[in-house]
Amino acid sequence: MGAKEAVKDDEKFEKAMFSYVSSVSGLEEENRVLKESIDTLEKEVEKFKRTPLIVCEVRDILDDKALIRLPNGNEFLVEISEQCKGIAAGDGVLAEQKNLTLIRKIPNSKKFDVEKFVVIEKPTITWNDIGGLQHQQREIVEVIELPLKKPHLFKKVGITPPKGVLLYGPPGTGKTILAKAVAASTNSTFIEVVGSELVQKFIGEGAKLVKEIFQLARERAPSIIFIDELDAIAATRVDIGTSGEREVQRTFMQLLAEVDGFEPLDNVKVIGCTNRKDILDTAVTRPGRLDRLIYVPLPDVDGRREIFKIHSARMTLDKNIDIDDAVKRMEHFSGAEIRAVCTEAGYFAIRTNRTKITAQDLNEAIEKVMSEKQLEGDDYLQMFG
Repeated sequence: MGAKEAVKDDEKFEKAMFSYVSSVSGLEEENRVLKESIDTLEKEVEKFKRTPLIVCEVRDILDDKALIRLPNGNEFLVEISEQCKGIAAGDGVLAEQKNLTLIRKIPNSKKFDVEKFVVIEKPTITWNDIGGLQHQQREIVEVIELPLKKPHLFKKVGITPPKGVLLYGPPGTGKTILAKAVAASTNSTFIEVVGSELVQKFIGEGAKLVKEIFQLARERAPSIIFIDELDAIAATRVDIGTSGEREVQRTFMQLLAEVDGFEPLDNVKVIGCTNRKDILDTAVTRPGRLDRLIYVPLPDVDGRREIFKIHSARMTLDKNIDIDDAVKRMEHFSGAEIRAVCTEAGYFAIRTNRTKITAQDLNEAIEKVMSEKQLEGDDYLQMFG
């Protein structure tokens, strides 16, 4: 009986071993299949993480999902991967293109290279380089230069200086040069931007560009933001319009918000410039914004004489030139046109290998600029009636 029991025990042991070996083999095979499945899934996940990925902005976090905005302005509610946990509204993130799952957070960076849209410089123009604008010079000094140089005076008196000014008047009368001169006199960074450049292709981009321009101005303070062609974004608003017109209005509203956000004695000033004050929205010129209006007219006879002397100071003029007569003939000329007369007179001399400007050179230059001025006037009438 002992031998039979031993044989039975051996058979049970062999069966158990066989079952164990079979189970181990099955588990090993199952483990191999699972590993292959994991490798395949990891490869698939890595595919989603590969470029190109979409750069987008987090608008809000809703439970375990995120509301994002794409560069084209569309918004989506999407999933958040484990690597992207902890994001908040305003963060920049990368999303895969198939279902827009957020892959990882990226450092906040400027959407625009602002310096491509603006001209940044330290002007060297002095007040001596400007002629015929003494009244305008005095006003812009009071509004821009004094608050930047002597803010304590305004605190003692108890008044709040304007945050900016609006220069308006015909083209070429010296609006830009006034702004550059006050920037030079206060050693301020001069940031020049054209109003039409603030209107961007996609929704919201113009407003963001405005915000970043003002941020740049704060970083480089003391600074002056000079907005040329302000009427391009600050024209009177309409209730109904195209999507482009609505985008202009959004940009304009951001501009007003930035101006309103300045501290009263901040070392950033805004100078707007326009040839069409009549079409400006009154919101931009109300008290607390660009409320000091400075008209820059065509120069009178004394102004034209000063401007001519400034632009001809480095030229060799023949002693027979009657400057008073030339100045009278340039009636209704802007400062830019008087400068053009000096340049054209120099060209007439160069064409005959001379370095001295004669009365004939100056007369021909005046006639040329006058004829071009007349042609521009005729073209304007044809276009606008």
